[in-house]
Amino acid sequence: MKKVAVILSGCGVSDGSEIHEATLALLAIKKAGCEYSVFAPDKEQTDVVNHYTGVKVKEKRNILAESSRIARGQALPLSELNPEKFDAIVLPGGFGAAKNLSDFAYKGENYSVIPELEKVLLKANELKKPVGAMCISPVLLAKVFKGCKITLGAAGDASEAVEKNGAKHVVTTHGETVVDEKYKLVSTPGYMLDAGIEQIAEGADNLIKELLKLV
Repeated sequence: MKKVAVILSGCGVSDGSEIHEATLALLAIKKAGCEYSVFAPDKEQTDVVNHYTGVKVKEKRNILAESSRIARGQALPLSELNPEKFDAIVLPGGFGAAKNLSDFAYKGENYSVIPELEKVLLKANELKKPVGAMCISPVLLAKVFKGCKITLGAAGDASEAVEKNGAKHVVTTHGETVVDEKYKLVSTPGYMLDAGIEQIAEGADNLIKELLKLV
């Protein structure tokens, strides 16, 4: 049975992983007959947002602890992720990808990916293990894999930023995926578009199907 590592960035669209995308990605993995393990950085979130008011609050939360809410207590530290033990890696979206896994939310085109994640992604590529990314998470791939092909859905500020970093952005709509054969990457727009949960489910299913073709 194939095993997929899922990397989360917290719990909640505004300061962590987008819960629909994360949950539907996990479901898609199981529907495809695979197993998954969830990982997240064991460090403090960049900020904490009240998801009812949309306002930042003076509060501290740990990314691993928050990701464990989605993983039902089964999340592991990202430092323990060994790509050799998995067939593929998946990165759901949510602003945590742009705040906790990188500083894209604050620095735009001058962003960087946290070293812990960059190390995992480069090792996966070295082992020819495919990586899938949803929503805003493809910006992580665009920084690590120079000149790669990804999608963030529609063209805009985010796509312009990754193109300035050498990536090729492909405009897509709901449920569509973009495959980069060279680096073995798959991306889908998710909630970067004005989507319904059923369209997120379609995108997650298609992402996993395309990802497994590259295994």
